[in-house]
Amino acid sequence: MSNSSQNWIVLKFGGTSVSSQSNWQNIATILKNRLSEGYRVCLVHSALSGVSNKLEKIIGNTGNDVTEKIVDEIKKQHRDLARDLDLDADELLQEEFDELEQLARGIALLQEAGYHVQARIMALGELMSTKLGAAYLNKQGLKAVWKDARDILRSVPVKNASEKSLVLSAVCDTDEDKALQKELASESDLILTQGFIASDTDGETVVLGRGGSDVSASYFAAKLTADRLEIWTDVPGMFSSNPHEIPSARLLQQLSYAEAQEIATNGAKVLHPRCIMPARVHNIPIQIKWTQDPKQEGTTISSTVANEEALVKAISVRENVVLVSMETLGMWQQVGFLADAFQVFKRH
Repeated sequence: MSNSSQNWIVLKFGGTSVSSQSNWQNIATILKNRLSEGYRVCLVHSALSGVSNKLEKIIGNTGNDVTEKIVDEIKKQHRDLARDLDLDADELLQEEFDELEQLARGIALLQEAGYHVQARIMALGELMSTKLGAAYLNKQGLKAVWKDARDILRSVPVKNASEKSLVLSAVCDTDEDKALQKELASESDLILTQGFIASDTDGETVVLGRGGSDVSASYFAAKLTADRLEIWTDVPGMFSSNPHEIPSARLLQQLSYAEAQEIATNGAKVLHPRCIMPARVHNIPIQIKWTQDPKQEGTTISSTVANEEALVKAISVRENVVLVSMETLGMWQQVGFLADAFQVFKRH
């Protein structure tokens, strides 16, 4: 690609990929390569590995002592990474550290957390990690402009959705946004922002559900009509089965959108199933790449797949699933039959 084209690509990095100095060195190299190819890059990344789980523990815990311990662990994790990146976490993240402490104390005091409070505290993971990421990339000579995803991604109301779903599993539109493209291009060829978070029509923080960073990246790709979406993770791509359990599992180099959707929906953890639709609407190829070895080919998901590809692409396994089959003449047109039948499960 010539340097005059300046098309967008979106790169998403997961929590494991942004949690070590060595991985950030790889990320900086990847970004330099993409920029040298003439692309404008939108970098979307997750909270540090394990931080979202710790934030969920704060929400679900009502003990002050335990809450303070978890807050300290989260701050230490960011300070440790910052030290490895030759950064000062307290200087960069003081605002987020203060908000984390205030929200955690409030939850412990009230012994509850409303949905918007939950969204605010969960958003801190991505906000903290991306501020460290932007500072590191700028130290490496890359002009990375940090953007708050909540200023860009707006959730849309979903008919009959519960308040919890609207705040903690929000959905955004997938329309192209030429004004956004022009605005971001005027600021830098490298934009860094958060996965997982957005805002509603009132400007309140909402989140896209666990694993939502993939979904955010796909929303950004749609709005920027990107040439492609790259999902960078800690595995080489999507496999025909779990390679940790089946050593002979094949790396799937080419998949259609429909095939990838099916595999992701049925348990593959490499890709969030909701991230496929926005890319598919705009026919944007998705590439799954390995952060530790960027030269690996990975998996490409697109509308075109070679005819010689295997007909059976993958085998998925779902654990802890129970099938209950009931058949009786007494259930025909009997209102409340299933409610009565399942009372036994409530009691156990």
